[in-house]
Amino acid sequence: KIFNGFKIPKNYHNSIILIGNFDGVHMGHQKLFKRAREFKKRYKCKIGVVTFNPMPKMFFNKKLKHFKLMNLSQKIEQFKKQSVNFLINQKFTKNFSKIKAEVFITKYLNKKIKTKVLFVSNNFRFGNKREGDINLLKSFENECNYKLIIPSPLKKNKKIISSTEIRKLLSSGNLSTANKYLTRKWEIEGKVEKGRKVGGKIGFATCNIDIGNYIIAKPGVYSVKVKLDTDKKKINGIANLGFRPTFNQNKILLEVNLFNFNRNIYNQKLAVEFIQFIRSEKKFKSIKEL
Repeated sequence: KIFNGFKIPKNYHNSIILIGNFDGVHMGHQKLFKRAREFKKRYKCKIGVVTFNPMPKMFFNKKLKHFKLMNLSQKIEQFKKQSVNFLINQKFTKNFSKIKAEVFITKYLNKKIKTKVLFVSNNFRFGNKREGDINLLKSFENECNYKLIIPSPLKKNKKIISSTEIRKLLSSGNLSTANKYLTRKWEIEGKVEKGRKVGGKIGFATCNIDIGNYIIAKPGVYSVKVKLDTDKKKINGIANLGFRPTFNQNKILLEVNLFNFNRNIYNQKLAVEFIQFIRSEKKFKSIKEL
């Protein structure tokens, strides 16, 4: 169930609440959800996630365009897999950002949704000018009747597994480690746009996908699997992510060539799973050489 704010029916009150962006719903996040499920068994209550849209970081830094590991529908799909019962997807606005940290605790977390168990990361900041932190949340535990849980971050090879770390891995072409941390193949969802019909001339079905606000992985050639909204079966393909060096284009584009496929899928939604990084972008002198 998805709510666009803190006004939720009473039967969703007294739940376990996790606050965060949960971008990627990666191994580290999954560890949190696992602990939340243990509390769910113990208290016989629901699990809810509070997330902000746009991400506060993107709201305050308008230049931050390509940043996300996943879009909202992908996030919701992963939340379901983690047994989350409801999502509060709060619109992040200037007014909302000005709410005092104490007010966020007493009015929003306590009065409005009656949080029973609260999960946040140890570097969680909230409220006007990011004045609230875990110490403030601790100090309100008794007054607001919630139990605060701050799990230690998950580490692999002395590195904390975080969305930031996964973004770095993708940007540097280390797709296999990124996929390992995500526990699945990283994927981009988008609509097929009309491209320049060069692919057709060269001899394979090409479709262009606008990558929206997704993080830009290392430009280059990837082997991919494509899922169409209408099909259950995945189609193998090869994708070029980048600034189209051959045709002197400068917009970042995801161009996918589908093998043994000849249907018109213009305007359809599809998901591209990144399987393997093959090579960096090369500039060919001509279409012929390509």
